[in-house]
Amino acid sequence: MQLTTNTDSLRVYEALASEVRLAIIDKLFERERHVKELAAELYLSNAVVSGHIRKLEEAGVVGSKMKRVDGGTYKYCYVKTEFMQIKLSPDAPASLSVRELSIPIGHYTDYEAIPTCGIATTKAMVGQYDQPVCFMDPERVNAGILWFARGWVEYKIPNYLYKDQRLHEIEISLEIGSEAPRVNEHWPSDIRFYFNNKLLGVWTSPGDFGKTRGRLTPEWWQSDVNQYGLLKVLRIKESGTYVDGLKVSDVGLLDIDTSAINWTFRIAAEDTGRGRGGLTLYGRSFGNYDQDLIFRSYYT
Repeated sequence: MQLTTNTDSLRVYEALASEVRLAIIDKLFERERHVKELAAELYLSNAVVSGHIRKLEEAGVVGSKMKRVDGGTYKYCYVKTEFMQIKLSPDAPASLSVRELSIPIGHYTDYEAIPTCGIATTKAMVGQYDQPVCFMDPERVNAGILWFARGWVEYKIPNYLYKDQRLHEIEISLEIGSEAPRVNEHWPSDIRFYFNNKLLGVWTSPGDFGKTRGRLTPEWWQSDVNQYGLLKVLRIKESGTYVDGLKVSDVGLLDIDTSAINWTFRIAAEDTGRGRGGLTLYGRSFGNYDQDLIFRSYYT
């Protein structure tokens, strides 16, 4: 979930500004619970807990579903997101135009994948585990997750800007994590981002997340493997490249030749060491964020 300083995010801040609601979130991270369970554990009435749940649902922090259990129907609640990002800088000025492209993670144009590796849609594996050749299977275009211990994937992005339009910023958002044997949430990986063959910078993923099931992860997916990643936002400006607002290099728009008909974007996990490395990339309907690779060009 991405938050800003605008009023749209205010309901989230208000929902979190309560000790009771924070306690409810802690309980729901342990497991799904229905309202009566929460009320009993927090020594509150059902009506009071229902009011707090409603506030959390309106903010998009908590979700709910009806379940039949022992002949009765109960409203079970769960946490919808584990991480939130707060963007304190204002959005792009209204004077800027924006063009957005959503590119499925399986629409890469080139790759290198060294086991452990694999690729899957929301319905099934593509080919077999640890077979790099499967990354060229036609079904890859429907991928919801891909991973490798070492390698890279590269995408081509059409450049729709006219010659008389001036590019001010490129923004790229994606859900990503490390790749460990099975899962290991303390498995750092130095992930490099390249644009038009120019190294933009390095972001270190803290681990391969799997102790908690991904919010969108399909039911058929095993519970002891990669479940979700972290949502990262790259911004390429004239002054340099930033990841989640932190500057990672001085490489800016003037360094990456944005005049080409197509741009290339490469995501790479090139180095491995003991207890570190790899890359897992999540697409729409997998992990915690319902999106593919999002590219935005801001221009005048």
